[in-house]
Amino acid sequence: QVQLVESGVGLVQAGDSLRLSCAVSGLTGTRNRVGWYRQPPEKEREQVAIENWGGGRTVYAASVKGRFTISTDIAKNTIDLQMNNLQPEDTAVYYCTVAPYDIGSGAYRYDYWGRGTQVTVSS
Repeated sequence: QVQLVESGVGLVQAGDSLRLSCAVSGLTGTRNRVGWYRQPPEKEREQVAIENWGGGRTVYAASVKGRFTISTDIAKNTIDLQMNNLQPEDTAVYYCTVAPYDIGSGAYRYDYWGRGTQVTVSS
């Protein structure tokens, strides 16, 4: 069973930086998409950054491109999100996710989620 545990909850000011980390356990297989989503207050969950487990095919949301950097480390079993120049609109609960490739459907299934960690950015 895949388990994801996020760390890095923070209350920061606009312009500050923060690093989130996700510890991954129980992950098998070689084809997985991993990354971060977030859910701002009273809004839908949205994708922030996704890439292949171990790196590659990285996709960022337009709103964070150039400010956030995702990195994955297979040896350490971690998925990190470096967030720079944070803004109040980045305030959200951030979720780590893993999507194994499903041969039957030919798609990546976002089956695994962490509990989320709160990031609050004050102006």
